[in-house]
Amino acid sequence: MFEQLKQVQKLQQIQSALKSEKITYTKNGVEITINGKLEIEQIKLNPVLDFAEQEKLLKDAINEAMGKIQTVIAKKMQSMGGFGI
Repeated sequence: MFEQLKQVQKLQQIQSALKSEKITYTKNGVEITINGKLEIEQIKLNPVLDFAEQEKLLKDAINEAMGKIQTVIAKKMQSMGGFGI
């Protein structure tokens, strides 16, 4: 039981550390910011572009930002010792 408590504390420590991580990705004026909890914090569109182009760039930006923040999360967890499971 003590081991489970240590794992829960470790998970809480990791979650707290990840909260502050953020990635901003910009492509052709479309910008997205995602935090370490994989929540989208901000989206900025480029009003110069037509609707279809903005949709495509937004999709690409989300996918890129998600990949980058997942890499940051993995490195952070590795440096903190992971879950120890």
